[in-house]
Amino acid sequence: MSKTTHAQPAEWDAHESVWLAWPSHAELWGEDALMDVQAEFTALCEAIADPDDDGLPRGERLEILCRTEADERLARWKLQAFGARFHRALYGDIWCRDSLPIFVKSAAGEIAAASFRFNGWGDKYDLPGDRALSGVVGKLSGRPTIPHDLVLEGGAVEPDGEGTILTTKQCLSNPNRNPSMSAEAIERAVASALGAEKVLWITEGLLNDHTDGHIDTIARFVAPGRVVCMAPSGDDDPNRVVLEQIAHELAAMTDARGRTLEVVRIPSPGRVLGENGEVMPASFVNFYIANTTVVVPTYGTPYDDAALAALAPLFPGRSVVGKSARTILQGGGAFHCITQQLPV
Repeated sequence: MSKTTHAQPAEWDAHESVWLAWPSHAELWGEDALMDVQAEFTALCEAIADPDDDGLPRGERLEILCRTEADERLARWKLQAFGARFHRALYGDIWCRDSLPIFVKSAAGEIAAASFRFNGWGDKYDLPGDRALSGVVGKLSGRPTIPHDLVLEGGAVEPDGEGTILTTKQCLSNPNRNPSMSAEAIERAVASALGAEKVLWITEGLLNDHTDGHIDTIARFVAPGRVVCMAPSGDDDPNRVVLEQIAHELAAMTDARGRTLEVVRIPSPGRVLGENGEVMPASFVNFYIANTTVVVPTYGTPYDDAALAALAPLFPGRSVVGKSARTILQGGGAFHCITQQLPV
């Protein structure tokens, strides 16, 4: 199915760096929450950089977007010790997985920025700078840009690095993304742009997910042929039915190499409520696979430790680290949602 000369590598392949955007929007987060978001963001960056006993980063380089000079001064104060580099750009919020390009790699090892259209998750959140940010970061990265007319967010696709991509019907077939295209046409376009041979479709995602069911909150490849998803936690888990459906659908799938997927289940966070009592789309599979660590969002639930213990054996050679994303979740996502890796 693939026509491109480039493909999206698996996330566990080596990274040159990771792109993030410094949280600075008090009007979106609120002054008090913003300080907590910045603290959680800083802890994530430290875990990705993974400094040794001498303070030298052994993970991957941090590329940090900042809106203003004042934002950059604060970000430098917090992150400079981790070997970060800083770039000035206009952006609407910190969800880099979706508003930045997806970096793809040729068979010869050349990296390019696949730049898709971004429409604010189906025109729900139209924030200044976000629609142009993919092209801006493509230029900042110094890599050639491959433009695509398709509306696509990085959190909507999950590659195994061997020709298979996971996604959801709820998001990619949603009429608020590419209304003039059939599901078959969307599948062909995604496969062509990201170098895939087979696209696997999950039906739907978590309750109250602003992204319309992004795959990176419900199912993640952890190795070729092996995918992790969640099992319900607690009698009141709001996603009990859909989590069982996801596992059932995955177990019936075969990848581009003909392997039946091995499905590994970890606990879900259960019922996690926001400040106004609404159910939030909390997920332990919204982790970021860095060069030396896997940084897992935690939410202060009784299931945090069990989820970390279940994930640890899946990543030999990496440390599985839990860090709080409870305040970041108030914005609708967690660690995978705010990172975008650039492969070696």
